[in-house]
Amino acid sequence: MSVSGGKDSLATLLIALERCPAGSVVPIFCDTGNEDQAVYDYLDYLEAALGITITRLKADFAEQLAAKRQFIARDVRTRREYRRVPKTDRAGNPVYLRDKAGAVRLFPVLDEDGESTGELAPRQAKGWDGGRKVRWSNKAKRRALSVMFPSGNPFLDLCMWKGRFPSRKAQFCTEELKRNMAVGFQLDLIDAGHRVISWQGVRRDESANRRHAKKSERVGPCLWTFRPIVEWTAQQVFDFAAARGVQPNPLYRQGMTRVGCMPCINCGKAELRQIAVRFPEHLQRIAEWERTVGMCAKRGYSTFMADAHSAADRRQVFADLNIWARIEWSKTTRGGRQYDLLQVLDEPAACASAYGLCE
Repeated sequence: MSVSGGKDSLATLLIALERCPAGSVVPIFCDTGNEDQAVYDYLDYLEAALGITITRLKADFAEQLAAKRQFIARDVRTRREYRRVPKTDRAGNPVYLRDKAGAVRLFPVLDEDGESTGELAPRQAKGWDGGRKVRWSNKAKRRALSVMFPSGNPFLDLCMWKGRFPSRKAQFCTEELKRNMAVGFQLDLIDAGHRVISWQGVRRDESANRRHAKKSERVGPCLWTFRPIVEWTAQQVFDFAAARGVQPNPLYRQGMTRVGCMPCINCGKAELRQIAVRFPEHLQRIAEWERTVGMCAKRGYSTFMADAHSAADRRQVFADLNIWARIEWSKTTRGGRQYDLLQVLDEPAACASAYGLCE
C-alpha cells in the first residue's frame, strides 16, 4: 500500500486495513526530499491512530553523481550538435514553404488538440543551425565539479545528476523518486516468495491522464495492481475518512490541493501564492536549489518551474523564470499582467481549503 500522506492514499489505506487479513498490509512511503514537515508529522499520526508501521523509502543517487563527475572531468568529445530552426532571409524575414511554381503553400491551422480550425496559413521553412559543441567547456566543468556531491536529499541529488529540474514533459521525479522505489520494494517481496497486490489511491476524475484507469490489472508474475477508489470523487474520499474518525492532512486546510512536493513543479497560481504566504522557507530552499542545479547544468542555469522563453541570453531567461519571478506571477490575475488586488487579503493563519474543509 503506497501512502503519500494525501487524501486518496488515506482512503485506500483504510479500505485495505478493513478488508485484508491482519499483517498482510505493508504501507510504504517514498520520500522525495521535497516534502513539508507536516507530511512527516502526519505519517506519525497515522501510525499512532491506526496501529501500523509505515516503511520509509528514499532514493540514493551517490553512484550516479560519481559517474557523472567522472564523465564531465573526462569529456573530450569534438563533435557538434545541430538542430532544426526556422529559416529567415538576409533581412531577417521568414522564409515560407513554396510549391514547384514558386507560390507560397497554405496549410490547415490546427488547435491545441490537433484538430483543424478551418483556416489556412503559410508554414515557415526550417533549416539547420550552425551547431554547438557537445563537449563540456573547461569553465562549465569547474563550475559543475565544485558542487556535484551527494547532499543526502533525493530530489536535489536527482536534479544535480540530470543537470536540470523536472518539467511537465519530462517528469522524471515521479519515476525516479516514487515509482522506481515502490516497484523495487515490491520486486524484493516477490523474490522472497510473496505474491504482491499493489494498492494505489488513484481516481479517474483527478486528471485526463487517469480517466481510463483500470480498477485492477495484472502487471507481471506474482504482481497485481488494485485501485479500489478509482470511481470515487474527492468528496467521497474525505467523507469516508471522516466516518472512521481519521483526520485529513492539515495541509489541505492551508490552501494545498495536493499533498506531496512542496512546491510541486505543476502547482498553479493559487497554490503557489498560498505557499508564498504560509511557507516562505520552502521558496528560499528552492532558490538555493536553483543556484546549485544551475551550476551542474551545461548551459549554466536551471529554473524550478519551466516555461517557454524566446530570449537567447540565459541570464534573461533565468531572471524571468526563477522562483521569485514565478511568485510575483502568482500574485497576478489571468494573463499575468495585472496584480490581483484581493491577494493581499490572504492570511497565513486563515483556513483556505479547495475542498470545503473549512466549513
